[in-house]
Amino acid sequence: AMAPAKPSPRLTHFAMFVEDLQKMQDFYTGVMGLTVTDQGPFPDPDVPVDMVFMSNDPAEHHQFVLVTGRSDDVPFALNQQLSFVVEDLDELRCVRDAAKGADAGEIWQRSHGNAWSVYFHDPEQNLIEVYVHTPWHVPQPHRDSLDLDASNDEIYRETEAICRSDPGFMTAAERETEMAGMMGTGN
Repeated sequence: AMAPAKPSPRLTHFAMFVEDLQKMQDFYTGVMGLTVTDQGPFPDPDVPVDMVFMSNDPAEHHQFVLVTGRSDDVPFALNQQLSFVVEDLDELRCVRDAAKGADAGEIWQRSHGNAWSVYFHDPEQNLIEVYVHTPWHVPQPHRDSLDLDASNDEIYRETEAICRSDPGFMTAAERETEMAGMMGTGN
């Protein structure tokens, strides 16, 4: 087989240092619906950390790993945000409501044209985004208000109208073809 013209690794998981392993595990299983797939101490006594592996995909052993050892003297979260995709607006509302029930603090609802998102913080102040793809694309960054208490039809109509008024508008399928060209992968 010929070697690929360029590598194309796919991001599959993320590991994060935490202060309170149990509190964070409870949040990510309870609010985000992740399943613990494995857990235990790192197998090197010189690296005294505990690890919890989690996934929502049976084909991926882990998509997310919590690792003890975050220093409590770091004055800010080292990652800008962690983002999770869901299937539809109803599932997005479900996550928003779970975050409310877990006292996640303020919850922001936004439309980015190409996605509908909710944002909130986990117990260690990492910013979480949960989003749904829309069928449209507008150049990013882009932000409009989003009212998840409106009907799905209202949300679709309002978002589509805003997107179509943007000079950079295209459908999500057209943008995917354009991005495949940018990445040299064809379509």
